Amino acid sequence: MPPRSPLPQRDGLDAAWLRTPDNVRGVEPRWTTMLDFLLDRLPAGVPVADLLASGAFVDQRGRPWAGSEHYRPNAFVWFHRPLRPEPVVPFDVHVLYADERIVVVDKPHFLATTPRGVHVRETALVRLREQLELPDLAPAHRLDRLTAGVLLLTTTRQHRAGYATLFQNRQVSKTYEALAPFEPALPLPHRVINRIEKRRGSLQAEVVSGDANAETLIELVERRGRHARYRLTPSTGRTHQLRVHLATLGLPIVGDPLYPSVLDVAADDFTAPLQLIARRLSFCDPIDQTLRDYTSSFELSWPTAEQAGEPQ
Repeated sequence: MPPRSPLPQRDGLDAAWLRTPDNVRGVEPRWTTMLDFLLDRLPAGVPVADLLASGAFVDQRGRPWAGSEHYRPNAFVWFHRPLRPEPVVPFDVHVLYADERIVVVDKPHFLATTPRGVHVRETALVRLREQLELPDLAPAHRLDRLTAGVLLLTTTRQHRAGYATLFQNRQVSKTYEALAPFEPALPLPHRVINRIEKRRGSLQAEVVSGDANAETLIELVERRGRHARYRLTPSTGRTHQLRVHLATLGLPIVGDPLYPSVLDVAADDFTAPLQLIARRLSFCDPIDQTLRDYTSSFELSWPTAEQAGEPQ
């Protein structure tokens, strides 16, 4: 982990950092100057020379790098990345509960939990840091960008580990709800146990052979025509676990653009949300030992008869 940033947050975002590699004894460094290093390490679209001229790159003490310095191994370079335009997600994040240690929110569909890839400012974390004026706010766990529902964040570094550990040690009860096709031949309740892996560069996670690392209990709550509302209780938290488990049963979640097939959906298309909600989150508070229990108010949208392919 790097030391604390010498740069303050900007627009709710922490400064980015790079660390120059150590010199290998007997081998000349690849770079002559710090400018050479930055040009090599940063994407081609980053205006390195302009940023250096404006003093945007600083060292660990907050002193600007000029770029003309001789390459220095084991040095930190801090800076704020230029932000690209993003489609505005037209849904609000609702605060369900807040105190001096935690903030619990109802995250909408299409809003990522944390900055990643093209989603930076339009994320729950960045919005809430600015809205609540809590620069150290951080998630104790994550929800997929397309999944709505209950999300827990901690307000300070001091309390972060205690709540994150609850999720790591599976001491949190998480219940989801989803709309998917109804299959009368599938006995319910049904427990899925298998191994899920997501390869770098692949949009989809997949079931593979090997020791099980993913487990979900699937229960029927309600049926309407060809679709049903399911209660999903995961014992583990693999990437896309619930979506993969239902899809492998032939029950893809309504509105899923990844399973079973990858669909080309525009980044600013918010018309067909994934019908998956993190409905309930409960745990014993690691600080005061009180029982915490929070429920999402989002509703699932049942397919119309036409969308479901049913007789009119």
